Amino acid sequence: MLMDQQEKLLSYNGELLIFQLSKLKSTQGGSTKVMKLHVRRMSFDSCTKQFIETSTGSFSDCEDGVEMIHCSCGSDFRTGILHPCVLLKKKTKKNTKYTLLLLHNSNKFELVLHFKLDYELKEPIKLLSGPTVLWSHAKSLFHISPQTCTVLCAPVQLCSIQWAGEIKGEGAVVLGTKAACLTERGNGQSVPKSDAFIWGTECFAYAVEKQQVLTRANFVPHAYGGMVSCVHVCEVGAVGSKFRTSVVVVTCKSQVIIFQDGLPKDIHQLPYENPCSIQVAAVEGNSQLLVVTFASGDVCALWKRNLQVVSSWKNVRSVLVDDFAGIGTEQILVLLKTDSISESLNTFQISNFGNVHHVNNISYEDDSHSTQELQKNHFLTIKGLEARLQAGFASVQELQQHLRLKEKVLVESCGALIDLVQDQKHSLPSAEKAGLVSLWDETLDNGTSTPSIDKEQLVQEVWYRVVDDNLVVGVKLMDTYDLLLSDVRLSLVMGRKCPSAFPAKCRCSIVALKKAALAESASHWHQGPLLKRIKLDCHNGKEGNGEPSQVKADRTKTFTAVTQLSPFLALHEVGCVVLLHATKRSCRDGESLQRSKKMTFLCGKILLSLAEISAEKHSINLKDYKYTGSIKDLVALCAVSHKVSLQIISSDYTLIHIKTWLQEQMECAAIKEYPDTFISCKSGNLNGTVFRWNLKTPFEGTLTVFYRHKTILFQCLHNLTGSLPPACKIKPLRVGSKKVLAEQLALTLEKEMVTLRQASSAALSQPENRLSLIYEESKEASSVSAVQQFREQFQREQKQCMLGMNRTVGGALYRRLILNVFESQLSSDTIAWQCSLLGKLL
Repeated sequence: MLMDQQEKLLSYNGELLIFQLSKLKSTQGGSTKVMKLHVRRMSFDSCTKQFIETSTGSFSDCEDGVEMIHCSCGSDFRTGILHPCVLLKKKTKKNTKYTLLLLHNSNKFELVLHFKLDYELKEPIKLLSGPTVLWSHAKSLFHISPQTCTVLCAPVQLCSIQWAGEIKGEGAVVLGTKAACLTERGNGQSVPKSDAFIWGTECFAYAVEKQQVLTRANFVPHAYGGMVSCVHVCEVGAVGSKFRTSVVVVTCKSQVIIFQDGLPKDIHQLPYENPCSIQVAAVEGNSQLLVVTFASGDVCALWKRNLQVVSSWKNVRSVLVDDFAGIGTEQILVLLKTDSISESLNTFQISNFGNVHHVNNISYEDDSHSTQELQKNHFLTIKGLEARLQAGFASVQELQQHLRLKEKVLVESCGALIDLVQDQKHSLPSAEKAGLVSLWDETLDNGTSTPSIDKEQLVQEVWYRVVDDNLVVGVKLMDTYDLLLSDVRLSLVMGRKCPSAFPAKCRCSIVALKKAALAESASHWHQGPLLKRIKLDCHNGKEGNGEPSQVKADRTKTFTAVTQLSPFLALHEVGCVVLLHATKRSCRDGESLQRSKKMTFLCGKILLSLAEISAEKHSINLKDYKYTGSIKDLVALCAVSHKVSLQIISSDYTLIHIKTWLQEQMECAAIKEYPDTFISCKSGNLNGTVFRWNLKTPFEGTLTVFYRHKTILFQCLHNLTGSLPPACKIKPLRVGSKKVLAEQLALTLEKEMVTLRQASSAALSQPENRLSLIYEESKEASSVSAVQQFREQFQREQKQCMLGMNRTVGGALYRRLILNVFESQLSSDTIAWQCSLLGKLL
C-alpha cells in the first residue's frame, strides 16, 4: 500500500515531531493516489533511554503531487501560542501553490494560509510570528501572513536572508546581505577585484513591520558581508539611542567569529568545510553551546565562552536542540544517517556535556572525539583544576594573613599616634610575638612616653556647633608676646574605638575677639581696629604698677574648622581629638627672633553623639537669639558663610533708616556686644544671615552681608533696593579697591605710630632707668643761692636729657618692641605696595 514517503523532523517543547507525507494507492486496486500527512509525537524516556510514541495525528486533504518543503515553529497571531507549522508545495503548469498548515496540541492540522507564486521557493525560508513566511527572490524580500493574505514585497534589495527573529520594540527583523554601492575612483579607474570582494557585500537589518533599515544597530561589520555563511543573533537590547548586540557568525572560510556591538571579540577555526547552519543551546550553568552543521553531514559543538570544540560527529542526519530530558535546560540531539527516521531513533545521542549524556547504538571505536576520551579528558581537567584551586586557596589564605597583620600594625600605629597627641604612655608590642622584625631596640623601656609638647596653656575653650550639613569646631586661644602663631590649622582625629580613625578634612579660619570691640575674622572682617580704639589702647597702656601693658594680653583668637557632618553621622557616638598645627616663633630671652618651628599640640576633645545632634542640642536656634544667642553662634555662622561688602551712597537722603530696615523687614536681632552687627531671625532662607552696618557719614555707609548661598544674597538685594531712595547708589566693594586700600593704609600708619610710641614709653618705664634719673636728680640737687638757681636748674636739665638719650633696656623687652615695630611696618609696606600697584593699573 505504501509507495512514496517524505519525512521531516522538528523539536517542540521537548518532544520530537516526525512529519511523514505519504502517497498511497487506493485499497480498491484502482489507479487513484491519495496523499496523507501524518505526524508522530515522540518523547524521551529517561528510564528506558528510548524515544516512545505518545500520540499521532493526520491530515488527509492533501492534493496529489504535494511536497513538504519546510517545517518550523511559529506563533499564532490570534492566541500568541507557539505551534509547529508545515509548508507544502504543489507544482502546476501555470504556477506553484503553497499551503501552510498549523498543528494544534490535539494533533489536528489547520490550514491557515495558502498563496500562489510563479516561481518556486528555495531555502532559506523563515517562519516568524503570525505565522509569517519570509523568503528572498530576485534580490528582493517577500513575506505573507494570515493577517495580510497577500504577498508583500519589502522596499529594500536583499541578496539572501541570514537570520530572522523578533526584537523588542522593532517587531520582526531580518538580517541579510545586499550589494554595496562602490563608486569608481576619481581618476576613472574601476574598483579592484580584491576590494570588490571585501566591500562588495554588506550586512544590514530590516524591520519588516516598520519598513525601515535599522541604522542604530551594528551586527556584522561591512568587511565581513561577503564571507557570511550563517548567523545567529544571541542578544539584542536597546541602550539609549543605540542597540547592544551579540552575534555569532560562521564564515565561508569555516571560521566562527563572535561580534560584540559590531566588533570582533573572538575567533576560532572549525575542523570541517562548507558550513550551512548554526544553532545555540542554552545548557546548564548559564553556558551556551554552538552547534555548527556542514554540508558534508559533519557536525561539531563548541563552547561559546572560549570557542573550544567539545565534540564532533560524522554522517549526521539531523541535529536538534531542545529540553528532551526535561531538566529545565537544553540538550543536543544527534541522529545519524540511516534508511529512515524511525531507524535513526535507534542510533542517537543526547548530551549537554555535563550531567546529561545518553548514547544509543553509536560506536566510538574509531572516533578521535569518543566519549571515553572525553571522559578521560574531563577527569584530567578536573584533577588539574583541583590542584590549581588548592594552590589558589593557599595563596588567598596567605594574603588574608598578610592583610590581618597589616591591619594590626595600622591599628597599633593609630593608637600610638593618638596616645602621642594626648601625652599618654603607650606600650609597644613585641615584634617577635607578632611575627615581625623589629626596626628599633626593644631593650629600651617600652613604657616610656614621648616628651610632652610645650603647650603654653593657651587653650581657653573648645566648642562645636552644627550648621546645616556642616560641623564647626572652634578653639579659643589667648594671644601673648611669648608665643606668636602663624599658618594655623585644626585637625579632627577620631578616637581609637572608631572602626576607622582618620583626620577629617577641614576649612579653617580665624576670628579675633577683643573686649568691648567687634569680632574680627581674618577672612571676613577688616584687619585693623578703629582709630579711636587704638588711641584709647595707647592711653590705657600702663597698669597700676607702672610696668608696660601687653596690648594683646587681653585679646583672644578663635580658630574655627568647618567640615562635613555626614561622615560622623554614620557612627552612633564618636570622640574626636582636636589638634592645632601652627608655626611657633618664640621671643624669650636667649632665643633668636628668626627661630621658628612647627608645632602640634592637643587643644581638647569633643564628643559627637547622634542623639544630641538629632535633638538639635548643638544647633543654632535663631528664634530667640536676642535673648539666648552667644558669640559662638555668630562665629559659627561667619565660618560657614560667604561675604560681600556693599557701599551705599545717598546724595539726597540720610541713611539712618538702614537699621530700621534690618530690624523690621529683615527681622534682625542686634548683638548686644557688637551693636553694628545683626542676625536675621526671619523664617525661610534668610534665617541665620549676618549683617554688619558701618555708617561712615550720614550719606555713606558700608553694608556687609554674610550669606550661605547666592539665593539669600539676591533676596537681600531685592529687599534693600526696594527700601532705598531711587537716587541711592549701591556698589560692591572688592578687596583691593582704591578706597578700601587707602583706608587700610591710614589705619596701618596710625597703628605704626602707636607702636613706636608704645616702644618709647615702655623703654622709659623700665625700673632701672627711672631709678637712675631719680638718683642723678637727687645728687645734683643741693642748697644753692637764689642767684645761681636758674643756671643750675638749666644745667641739670641738660644732663638729664643727655642721660635719657643713652638708656639701656633688657634683651627680651627689646626683642618684643622691635618685633612689634617690624610687624606694623611690614603691614604698612604691604598695603602701600598694593596702592602703588593699583595706581599703575588705573
